[in-house]
Amino acid sequence: MLEVDPTILAKPEDDAYASSGYDTSTASLSSSIYQYVFENGRRYHSYYGTDKYLLPIDEKEQDRLDLHHEIMRLIWHKELHEAPLHQPHRILDIGTGTGIWAVDMADQYPMAQVIGTDLSPIQPNWVPANCQFQVDDAMMEWAFQSNSFDFIHARNLSSGVSSWDHLMSQMKRCTKPGGYVELCEMEIKCHCNDGSMKPDHGMKVYVDYLRESLEKIGRPPVDGRFMTKLLEGAGFEDVRAVKANQPVGPWAKGAKVKQVGAMALLQSTETIYESYGMALFTRVLGMDQEKVQEICDAARRDGRNKNYHVYCVYYRVYGRKPIA
Repeated sequence: MLEVDPTILAKPEDDAYASSGYDTSTASLSSSIYQYVFENGRRYHSYYGTDKYLLPIDEKEQDRLDLHHEIMRLIWHKELHEAPLHQPHRILDIGTGTGIWAVDMADQYPMAQVIGTDLSPIQPNWVPANCQFQVDDAMMEWAFQSNSFDFIHARNLSSGVSSWDHLMSQMKRCTKPGGYVELCEMEIKCHCNDGSMKPDHGMKVYVDYLRESLEKIGRPPVDGRFMTKLLEGAGFEDVRAVKANQPVGPWAKGAKVKQVGAMALLQSTETIYESYGMALFTRVLGMDQEKVQEICDAARRDGRNKNYHVYCVYYRVYGRKPIA
C-alpha cells in the first residue's frame, strides 16, 4: 500500500505541486511502410490498417514512450525483466515501440541476439551490433522458427491484441523448451487508499471511458490474474506474477516512489491522455475532438492536484515452457 507523505499535503488555497519543489512542466524498407494517417493533429500507423494500433507514433509519442521506459526501470528496481534468465542467446521483444527496451537488453546480454518487432519502423538506426528491428504484425503468423527464442517479452501490448489465443500460441511455439515468456501490462484502473478520489475525479472519468472503448472493440483491459490464466492456459509452467504501484504525482513517502510519481505526473502533463484516448474516444465512442480534449484536460488538472492520491498498478507475469 502506498502511504501519503504528510509534507506534500496541500493547504486549501494551495493544490499544485510547484510549491513543494516539484515543478513538472517542460518546455531500406518499402516506402508504403512510411505512409501514415493524420488525425486531430497526431500521426498514426496505417500500413497494416488503422485499427491495429490506436495510439499515435509521432515524435511526441516516441519521447513519451522513452520516458515511460525510465519510469518502468524505476518501478522494477532497474530490472529489465522478472524471468530468471541465464545467458540467453536469442531474445524477442514484441511491440518494441521505440526499441529502447531491446537496446538495453542487448547491452545487458552481449552474448544474445535481440530482435524487436513492431508495426511501425520508428526505432533508431544506431543500435548495438547484437540488436535488430523488424516490421511485423504480431496478430499474423510469425515467420520465426519454432523453439528458437530463450526469452519472449511483450510490454503494454494489450490495447493492440485482437486475439490473445493467437498471440499465446505463437509465443509458445517460438519459445525454446525451458525458455520464458513475460508479459508486462498496466491495469487500466485508478486506485486510491484514502478516499481522496471521488467518482467525478478527472482521471477516474477518463479511465472509465478508456475501459468502455476498449471493451467495445473487443480488447478489454487486462490484469495480473488474466495474464496468469493466459500463460497457464497456454501450457506454461512455474507461472509467477508480481505487481508494482505507480503513484501519479510525488505525494507518496519514499525518495524512489516520489521520483516515480513526479515522472508519471510529467508524462500525464504532456500527452499520455491524448495518446490513449483521442483515437479511441473519437472513433469508437463517437466523441468530437473538443469533448475528448475536455476529458483529457480534466484528468490532467486533477492529476496535478496534490490533495488527490491516485495510483495505477503494473503487473509482470512470466512462465516457462516445459522441457518435455
